Amino acid sequence: MKPLRPALLTLALLALTPAYAAPREAVPLDRDWQVRLDPADTVAAKAHPRETRWLPARVPGSVQQDLIAAKRVPDPFKGTNEAAIQWVGLSDWQFRTRLSVTPAMLARDHLDLVFDGLDTFATVRVNGTVLLSADNAHRRWRADAKPLLKAGANEILVTIASPIKQLAPLVLAEQHPLPGEYVSAFKDDPGDRQTSPYIRKPKYQYGWDWGPRIVTIGLWRPARLEAWDEARLDTLRVEQDALNEAEARLTARATIVADRARTVTLRTLLTAPDGTTQTIDRPVAVAPGSNAVAIPLTVATPQRWQPVGYGAQPLYTVATSLVVDGVESDRSQRRIGLRTVALDRRNGAFGFIVNGTSIFAKGANLIPFDSFPARVDRAEMQSLLTGARDAHMNMIRIWGGGYYLDDAFYEMADRMGLMIWQDFMFGGSVTPPDAAFRENVRIEADEQVARLGDHPSIVIWTGNNEVLSGWENWGDRKAFKTAIGPDEQERIGTGMAVLFDRVLRDTVTRNSPGTPYMPGSPSSDYEGPNDTDANGDRHFWDVWSGSKPVEQYLDHCPRFMSEYGFQSMPTMATIRDFAGPDDRKGRPLSADSAVMKAHQKFLSGEGNARLQLYLDQRLRPAKDFADFVYLTQVDQAQAISLAALHHRACRPVTMGSLFWQLNDVWPSVSWASIDHLGQWKLLQYEAKRFFAPQAIVAEHKDGATRVVLLSDATAPLPARWRLTVRDMTGATLSTREEAATLAPLSAATVVTLPDADLFGTAAPAQSYAVAELLVDGRTVSRTLVERLVPRDMAYPDPGLTLRRSGDTATITATNLARAVMIDMGDTPGQASDNGFDLLPGESVTVTLTGKQTPTLRTLAR
Repeated sequence: MKPLRPALLTLALLALTPAYAAPREAVPLDRDWQVRLDPADTVAAKAHPRETRWLPARVPGSVQQDLIAAKRVPDPFKGTNEAAIQWVGLSDWQFRTRLSVTPAMLARDHLDLVFDGLDTFATVRVNGTVLLSADNAHRRWRADAKPLLKAGANEILVTIASPIKQLAPLVLAEQHPLPGEYVSAFKDDPGDRQTSPYIRKPKYQYGWDWGPRIVTIGLWRPARLEAWDEARLDTLRVEQDALNEAEARLTARATIVADRARTVTLRTLLTAPDGTTQTIDRPVAVAPGSNAVAIPLTVATPQRWQPVGYGAQPLYTVATSLVVDGVESDRSQRRIGLRTVALDRRNGAFGFIVNGTSIFAKGANLIPFDSFPARVDRAEMQSLLTGARDAHMNMIRIWGGGYYLDDAFYEMADRMGLMIWQDFMFGGSVTPPDAAFRENVRIEADEQVARLGDHPSIVIWTGNNEVLSGWENWGDRKAFKTAIGPDEQERIGTGMAVLFDRVLRDTVTRNSPGTPYMPGSPSSDYEGPNDTDANGDRHFWDVWSGSKPVEQYLDHCPRFMSEYGFQSMPTMATIRDFAGPDDRKGRPLSADSAVMKAHQKFLSGEGNARLQLYLDQRLRPAKDFADFVYLTQVDQAQAISLAALHHRACRPVTMGSLFWQLNDVWPSVSWASIDHLGQWKLLQYEAKRFFAPQAIVAEHKDGATRVVLLSDATAPLPARWRLTVRDMTGATLSTREEAATLAPLSAATVVTLPDADLFGTAAPAQSYAVAELLVDGRTVSRTLVERLVPRDMAYPDPGLTLRRSGDTATITATNLARAVMIDMGDTPGQASDNGFDLLPGESVTVTLTGKQTPTLRTLAR
């Protein structure tokens, strides 16, 4: 191996400018890192002697990524390799780099080492002396290293302890350790007790029912050296104090960290969307330490940021410069949008009002993009958010078991008009009740809300995912409360109430005033029981997790459905990418293959039986594994479509529908609508239909069909609706058509027809109804009504043909073709539309990516 090369930090400006006037300089520490097993971890060193020698490391990154790159461990995303990487998270590691410091650099007042993310129990040494110790992966860590640096080469050594080993003594000492999320499938927690509740680290890395257990260790976000003199800007926030049609009154709030008492100047530049500017200079007397400064700003005739579908997304820029002795020494800026947001909580309601408009929230839950956050790039975030917007979603919920996303994500959401529901990072486990834990979280929360709170896309902060509802309702929590007794139960419960109702609520109030806060999801905000239809938001899992029929979705009109979901297989291209051509024993892949169970985390790998359960209830038998994949995607798309359209039809009682989940953290069998390769499942295509701005709902229940017309428009729309009954020969049995006016922001029932009135004497298996909504003479929404589940329908041979010419393909059906899938096979490729129904004689033309010849699949036997 080549010897470690000192990092060259080019700070020429510092040598040319007097120290008192030099600007703050930030030099990335992103090169020439190495990693090894900590020699003090003798057990791991004995088991893995090769890893006691230094090997190249990437920062930002993780030791797992470094070992994969060096081919020391297999890729856990491939095959059944997950088990082979578990030892890494059970070991202690050291990262090192060297930096060359010049006399000019040492002449600066401060040389801070800044780490945006240390995962998690980390000790940073400079030339052998401890500089700082970290214990929270969600915080930024800063310390002045100048006293420890010298001219020439300096060693930075970061030692990171295994979080599992670090917490083992604490957990083993507890008679009743705190309940966590998912017990390790690898039996590597101490005594099968979970350590995850006691640490501020992304919870999903300990394993979830959609993701692997990869307990990462490393410098997972950027590190840098910052050189500054006398004073620096620490934070900048922009508060919106008032907004009306005539003006917006803002306050730019800056925090200045100063060495000594003196007068500096804050120069604030406000740039409007059209490029016009205004500048305000303000002299500020600062004292040693942290100084809060407020700069009032006024915007005449402000342009409002609107959610997608409700207007444009104009953005303003507020840039603040710190001027010392006439020289700009530091600078920070924010992109902001002007808007008002309120949460309607009247009588248990849960609905978002943006700029005075009641918005029905349509969207999905977002889990982390990858098990290794450092390798997620802008293109991946952009693709996923574009897919959400293209499917007519207007809201994404950032689930609380992951991590606070990069600024770039929220900037994209701002530009696209996607509303963001932001959980704090608590994923289900009971939280420690001690004050030190809450103080650690308070610092984390202050930092994160100050960083993100200006984004107009963030329309709510919620304290946790299912912590409070789990404490109230889950069986293991009830058993835990019985075991610990009433006094300890009160202490832990009070600790959670203080954390979620006071600490985090206060953080949002101080750092993002005007943004609603709820103590959890689901939550009634302490007004009564959590997770009910009557009050607050709802997580509904009777369907899928509870094995109840999908028709149970029709029995509930919650105030806001923030979680519900239904699994399916990923695309065959993704399956081949992680599984290969067979089950590693030469047999064709099946749902029971070891590799498919390894990538199915629901029910510890047995979740594919749940897929089969629902297929047996609703759809025909699969012809082969690829057909099984297709059928699970049809089942998922139809189930979530039934639920989402019902939620929309429940308006104004129900004001939001966010299905679980948009994306995958690794290639897996899951609830995602877009798989880990970025391939759209049929659910994502169906979402484009059931979230359309204007749509028709035709619900068949209890021997009758209810027709509901939906509109998200803010003005009335003239329209027509039509119900056509046909038999399987293609003959039209009856037609009903009427004019209607779609009221603004509405769901209106236009007719309810008993089966005898709609279908007459037509046999249920041999007939169906087509419900259509027409605007300006064009069909904008269409759905089919069937009295039987698809399994029992007598679908004819659809007579499908596909003609491809370059990047377009035309699909034609002779007879009814249900849930037509353009199957791109084992290599990546997508169609512009998929999973659609074709009526007899109907054609559709789509664009294709990928050069392979697709096949067609339908529900016909």
